[in-house]
Amino acid sequence: MKYITIIDLARRLNLSKSTVSRALAGDGNVSKETQDRVRELAQQLGYTRNDMAVNLRQKQTKSIGIIIPEIVTPFFMHVVSEVQRELNGRHGYRVLLAQSNENSDIELANLRMMEEFRVDGILLSVCSSRNNIPEYLRLKEKGMALVFFDRIVPQFSASKIEINEYAKSVLLVEHLIEQGRKKIVHIAGPEYIYNSTERLRGYKKALAKNGIAYDPTYVIPCDLAAEAAAAKITYLLDNNIDFDAVFCFTETQALGVKKLLSKQKIAIPDQVAIACMSGTTLSTLVHPTLTSVEQPVDQIASAAIQLLLEKIENPTAEDRTIVVDAQIKIRESSAVD
Repeated sequence: MKYITIIDLARRLNLSKSTVSRALAGDGNVSKETQDRVRELAQQLGYTRNDMAVNLRQKQTKSIGIIIPEIVTPFFMHVVSEVQRELNGRHGYRVLLAQSNENSDIELANLRMMEEFRVDGILLSVCSSRNNIPEYLRLKEKGMALVFFDRIVPQFSASKIEINEYAKSVLLVEHLIEQGRKKIVHIAGPEYIYNSTERLRGYKKALAKNGIAYDPTYVIPCDLAAEAAAAKITYLLDNNIDFDAVFCFTETQALGVKKLLSKQKIAIPDQVAIACMSGTTLSTLVHPTLTSVEQPVDQIASAAIQLLLEKIENPTAEDRTIVVDAQIKIRESSAVD
């Protein structure tokens, strides 16, 4: 696609580029007649100002990159929507979005794409807490404003936003235990995700606190798709492994578990209770409604923007970690009347 530029306007009007630029800007030193000629031709030819070029001259692009690991779970799209609304509406930034499809190589390519587009900063939720650390370090040393949210890299020094995964997991599993559940399956996330490690740690702690022996048979690593979680439950049923509750890494997994149990005519929560982390409004739109830990999306978005703008305005600003408080929502999938 060919764009009309100031040079095109200047050639057609036999004017200098600087005169055309000043005319478009309404410079009083350019006659009204010349301004009118320039604007009339600009409108005829469909000229639009190249904000990217203007911003680059000012050593900024007024654009922010957001890189998320997947779009399967609703949480990430909710965060992106809130961040874009606030950045665009209140701060005048445009947002470039990329998703890494749970692939660290794609994430690496996305980081380099954002660098090529010269974004002023990047909000990042990682695929793995182990991979791409050298790239994060290279970007940080180059002066890129880099803020991690939700899926963080604990061993990397940068500003971060997270919830207390461990504490909330303990409380959620303890809720299931309080409902009389003792054979609690944990549909876990991939072990290379820090959140998954923390949620598993919370699961183990809750069992230990309540005198329930840890059984690795009940911990089942799984990807994030609903179908994958349903397949894990099918395996347990086919192999006559008895369980009375399921604690899921994400809401999407929980939805898959609920669908499978309902199909098998297993009563929820009377026979099997379900609870999950990373709940959204989807948990309230199914029957039975899902007990979940819900992250405050608006607070996460606001905190991420706050930390990112701090780094953009002052690249040497101290790294900070903000921990936001998630809420446990007890619903029909775990509460027996």
